[in-house]
Amino acid sequence: MASQDWFDKDFYKVLGVAKDISPAELKKVYRKLARKYHPDSNPGDATSEAKFKEISEAHSVLSDPEQRKEYDQVRAMGSGARFTAPHGGGQGGGFEDVFGGMFGDGARQSYSFQQGGGGFDDVLGGIFGNGRFGSTSGGYRGYGGPSRGRDIVATTTIDFVTATKGDTITLQTSDGRPIKVKIPAGVADGQKIRLRGKGESSPDGGEPGDIVLTVTVRKHPVFERDGLNLRITVPVTFTEAALGATIEVPTLGGDPVRLRVAPGTPSGRVLRVKGRGVVTAKGTGDLLAIVQIVVPSHLSKDAEEALREFAEKLPDENPRDDLIAKARG
Repeated sequence: MASQDWFDKDFYKVLGVAKDISPAELKKVYRKLARKYHPDSNPGDATSEAKFKEISEAHSVLSDPEQRKEYDQVRAMGSGARFTAPHGGGQGGGFEDVFGGMFGDGARQSYSFQQGGGGFDDVLGGIFGNGRFGSTSGGYRGYGGPSRGRDIVATTTIDFVTATKGDTITLQTSDGRPIKVKIPAGVADGQKIRLRGKGESSPDGGEPGDIVLTVTVRKHPVFERDGLNLRITVPVTFTEAALGATIEVPTLGGDPVRLRVAPGTPSGRVLRVKGRGVVTAKGTGDLLAIVQIVVPSHLSKDAEEALREFAEKLPDENPRDDLIAKARG
């Protein structure tokens, strides 16, 4: 991101948060806004898409401790905080114009400057000999070696299977360069991937910057992530739950597995399938099948009569007695 962008944009205002907001609260606010303005939730809405990009940009800077510190410093220093000469020219009033005005248009060069403490006077003092920024050895602050290229902040949306199992995808940079990105198995929604050396080139022969890629994961219609585990809600009939049954449960990208439902299984019970969750280098999760008892919405007269006869044979007890007693304290 260009320094001028940092000076012009109030990222705290974009996210609607205070400047002293904690990282945890910042993450919570961002996730809420991201869900609200995500393109998948607002198909064809250009305003929501622009807002999503704006809040993603703000979060990517404020969620990184180093970038947030630098951003706060730049905003606090005011107009003399940071000057960056445009790469392609054409914009006036920048750091180039200072040198152009002193030495003539033909003497203009590209410079990058990060304020070290004394303000704009330090730049002029360094040029004319007080020794602070007048070194000819180059570098980000005018000395100490070539500067590093700037990082580029980007976002991408991937499907649930790609995030879970991992894959290599191809993205295109703003200047049209295709780059290969290895998505690690188990990447989470909102996680950042740093692509070393894929950012902007250095203006004076140093190392290029990185691309900091924020990943958004689309929801799956059946499965949900729970750390390395996968969760799935499995409908079970009243008869299967009461008498017991063997049922088939789908797995992510594989054949269904057979699970035993014990007689008297209540709704909400979790049936675990070992090793059928997310597989990563750090470990392997399980598949968690949550039982949901399905009650028939239509009964024939014969079935209704049989059910009434069944109810009469059940013990005379109220399953809510314990609940009411606890509520009363």
